[in-house]
Amino acid sequence: MDLIGNYVTKPFTKSRKNSVEILRENKKKHSAYGLIELDVTNARKIIKKFKEKHSKKISFTGWIIKCVAEAISKHKQLNAYRLGSNKLVIFDDVDILIYVEREIKDENIPLVYIIRKANEKSVLEITNEIRFAQKVKVEPSSPVLGKKLTGFEKFIINAPSFFQRFILWFFRKNGVLKKKYLGTVGVTAVGMIGEVKGWAVPIGGIVATFISIGGITKKPGVIKNKIEIREYLHITICSDHDIVDGGPTSRFVETLSKLVENGYGLPK
Repeated sequence: MDLIGNYVTKPFTKSRKNSVEILRENKKKHSAYGLIELDVTNARKIIKKFKEKHSKKISFTGWIIKCVAEAISKHKQLNAYRLGSNKLVIFDDVDILIYVEREIKDENIPLVYIIRKANEKSVLEITNEIRFAQKVKVEPSSPVLGKKLTGFEKFIINAPSFFQRFILWFFRKNGVLKKKYLGTVGVTAVGMIGEVKGWAVPIGGIVATFISIGGITKKPGVIKNKIEIREYLHITICSDHDIVDGGPTSRFVETLSKLVENGYGLPK
């Protein structure tokens, strides 16, 4: 009796090996998590009306990114990295790292794109950047979209794992370099792919603050003392507990909640 059955083997590609090294680095971060629900009913109506009126679609993820960037700019403690052993570097610009899935050699790979100064851009500008990242020509040797890599950067990406670990160790306490290459805040939209329900909890993320967008669920909510069916977005907030405590993170979440539920930044 054959106990194995049919199977195929595939190469464990360099992109997967690079992901393993990033995940290994994530384990060194002391992450604090918050799982929240945000009422996006009104915002989704505005986005739908805008599309009907202008025949142009606003990226829902792009709008969330705008809200995150605005909230972060009001709570800059979450926009900081370690700088050596005794300092923090706190940034004004909110550079948001996103992942865009692209197909390379029959493999779907999440590639990095960084929206620079997202706090200074409109929802439509961010939407256009996301559309650009989804269509820009892919360089098979680069995990970064919209950026021409230097020779040294290409070397790091293709270097053996032990050398990549050294580079990540060097980045760990050099916040200026981390911002240059990784941005300061990460946003991933797992719930926007397919019909995902509930929260998506990340491992941690190597950026200062990481936001994971889960699914949208319809359920009863209380509006002006009346029960209505509302749409709730599930979001996971991951912050670096070495840098920021629960109080500032809670105030950031409160600001983000108000921005999202009021449809901040959406064109009328």
